[in-house]
Amino acid sequence: MTMRVKDYQAILKVASDVLGYAMHIVDSDGITIFYNNEMASLEKTNVSDALGKPFREVFASIPEEESTLTAALKERKSTLATQQTYLNAYGKEITTVNSTAPIIVDGKVVAAIEVAKDITDIKDMSNTILDLRSGMQASGDEESQAGSKESKGIKQYHFDDIIGKDQAFEEILARAKKASRNDVTVLINGETGTGKELFAQSIHYDGLRKNGPFLAQNCAAIPESLLEGILFGTSTGGFTGAEDRAGLFEQANGGTLLLDEVSAMPIGLQGKLLRVLQEENLRRVGGDKDIPVDVRIIATINEPVDKLIGSGALRKDLYYRLGIVNLSIPPLRDRKGDIPILVEEFLKEYNERFGKEVWMVSDQAMQKLMAHDYPGNIRELQNIIMSAVSMADDEHVLTEEDIEIGGGQKSENPQINGFAAGDETLAEYLEDIEKTLINEHLMANGGNVSQTARDLGMLRQNLQHKIKKYGI
Repeated sequence: MTMRVKDYQAILKVASDVLGYAMHIVDSDGITIFYNNEMASLEKTNVSDALGKPFREVFASIPEEESTLTAALKERKSTLATQQTYLNAYGKEITTVNSTAPIIVDGKVVAAIEVAKDITDIKDMSNTILDLRSGMQASGDEESQAGSKESKGIKQYHFDDIIGKDQAFEEILARAKKASRNDVTVLINGETGTGKELFAQSIHYDGLRKNGPFLAQNCAAIPESLLEGILFGTSTGGFTGAEDRAGLFEQANGGTLLLDEVSAMPIGLQGKLLRVLQEENLRRVGGDKDIPVDVRIIATINEPVDKLIGSGALRKDLYYRLGIVNLSIPPLRDRKGDIPILVEEFLKEYNERFGKEVWMVSDQAMQKLMAHDYPGNIRELQNIIMSAVSMADDEHVLTEEDIEIGGGQKSENPQINGFAAGDETLAEYLEDIEKTLINEHLMANGGNVSQTARDLGMLRQNLQHKIKKYGI
C-alpha cells in the first residue's frame, strides 16, 4: 500500500507526541506542513496560526539571516542547540534552543525540520542573575571602599570558619592557606557536602584579592546553550535577541570566579575556558573584540580526576591548567574524629538561631552519630543537628531518639529490607527500593539532581522522570 502525505503526518504526530518534542517542518517553499501541539504550546500560539502558511510571515520578527529554518532550506545548513529569542505571532517574546536540519532527497532540499525546547524562563533567570550580580558588585565596590567585611548581609567565609583537627584535613587546610597567598588557579576535589565552597571563599577573602569581587557559578545548573553567554557575556547580534551584557568573567575582574562542578561544563566550552585562562582575554558571544580580564579561577569537582578524564567529562589540558594547586578534601567518614567538635559548633549555631538551650548530645546519641557513614558529609551532619535542635522543647541534652538519620540506616520497613514481608508484587517491591534509593541520594546531595543522577549511574532526564513518577 502506498503511503499518503496524511499517513506520514499522522506518523509524525504520534512520534512527536510519544517523544514529547516540539516540532516544526516546512517544505522547500517555506510553507509549514507540520506543526505539533508541543511547538504551539512552546511558542504560545495556535497550530492553525502556522499550519499551511509561510513561516517567514508567521515569525516575521526573526531576521532572515538569523533564521535557522532559512539556513536549512537555502544553505543546507544544520544547526544544533542554537539559542533564539524572537516574537511569536502575537508579539510575545519567546526564547528557545533549536536544532534544525534540511531534509535532502535525491540531492534536493525538499523540507526542513526544527526541534525546539522552551528556555524562556531559564533565559530570563540567567539575565536576572547577571544583572543582580552586576548590581551587587557595584554595591560591593562601594562597601569595600568603606571597609565593610560583609556585603548586603551575605556571609563571607574565612579560614577561621573551617573546623577540623584531623591530621589529613589540617594538612589540606594549611595548603589552602598557602594558596591564598598567591594568585594561581586552584582545583578543589571533594564529595558533595565536604565544604568546597568554604575553602574557595576562604582562599579569596583571606587572600590577595580579598578586596575584589567573589562570584560563583554552578556549571551543572545552567543549560549548555546559556552557560557560554553567562560566563563570557553576549554582544548584540551574537544570536537572535542577544543583548550587550557583561558575563561573569568581566564582573569578577580583579577578583575570583568559582566554577563549581566544572566537569559538567560541555567539552567544547571547556576548550574556550582554557583559551581565556591562557590568553587572559575573552570575546563575548557574537562579539569581535578581545576584552582583557584579570580573574583568579577556583574550580571544583566531586569525582576523582582520573575517572572524569577517562570518561571524557574533563579535558586533560584544562585539568593541568586548573590544577596548579590541587586540594583534595577528605569525606567526613575518613575524619570521624572531627564529628564531636563539629556537633558542638552546630549546637551553638542552631541554639542561637532557634532560641534553644541544648548543651550537648548524650553518649548514646554521639555513638549513633559516629556510626553513620555520612554520604552527604558535613552538610548531612549539619542538617541532622539542625533538625534535632529545631524540634527540641526544653531539654538540654539530645538523646539517641532525637537524632534522626536518613540515608545509610537500615529501614524499619520490612518491604525494603526483605521481600518476604507483605503481599506486593516483585515490580512493586523493586519500585519501593528505587524510590527509597532516589530519596536517600537526593537528601545526601541536598536536592542536586545532576549529582544524584551521577551517583545512581543514570541519565539526568531519566531521574527527573522517576522523581515525577514517584512524586518525590
